[in-house]
Amino acid sequence: MPTNSCQEEDLLTRLELAKDWIRDAGNFLKENLTEPLEITEKTRYDDLVTNFDHEVQKMIVKNILHHFPSDKILAEEDNEKLSFDKQIPHLWILDPIDGTTNFIVQKDNFAIMVAYYEFGVGKFGLILNVTQDKLYWCDSHKAFCNQRELEPKFSPLRHSLLGVNSYMYRANIGGVLDLSRQTLGVRILGSAGISYGQLLEGKILGYFSNLQPWDYAAGSIIAEKLGYITLTLSGEKPKFIDREKVFTIPKMLLPEIQKYIKN
Repeated sequence: MPTNSCQEEDLLTRLELAKDWIRDAGNFLKENLTEPLEITEKTRYDDLVTNFDHEVQKMIVKNILHHFPSDKILAEEDNEKLSFDKQIPHLWILDPIDGTTNFIVQKDNFAIMVAYYEFGVGKFGLILNVTQDKLYWCDSHKAFCNQRELEPKFSPLRHSLLGVNSYMYRANIGGVLDLSRQTLGVRILGSAGISYGQLLEGKILGYFSNLQPWDYAAGSIIAEKLGYITLTLSGEKPKFIDREKVFTIPKMLLPEIQKYIKN
């Protein structure tokens, strides 16, 4: 069998397994939505983690290492985080609960996100909107919501909404407030995963936020299949190191949008 066929088969195996793992983790969270939470502050009072963040991470990490023991994992709740490195042959990036505050307060609007990279190249991403049972994912060519193939839905800037980070919007960081004045307004959802879902469905035209690698890894891979591009405010590709101010927008609208964006 040709080498590229073997690689495609291996990639498909990983993707199908990852779908099962993320679905199982979502079902676990839904079954435990009403259970008492153990809540811990990380860097400040609104940067929270729960026992279920840790449990979901353990579930998925255990599955990855059982099937692919030599693979590397960059996960949000690791105390000693692995650095993103383009020399790593097989790298998974994991956010066990994206939108933890929503999970705690609303019991809604949170997601599980998994991305897979080979030598620094994103091969597939998965975002599970847990309470709506919507799994956004992609293969090497196309993007899907559950089994429905997604199609690009780009509207003119003046007929569109933006997804934004609340602080960046209020303080006009990167010119986000200026840009919003060219649109119908903004939506602030409190979860990168939920925001990326809205982007992929065409409900918002772009997403601007201050994100860690596990916040944008899966979404940027899926969105690329639909003609989006993910960049930093300076117009560079994200470095996947610590927190960066990034945006994902239709590539065709980049010149127009960059008129209002500033680093």
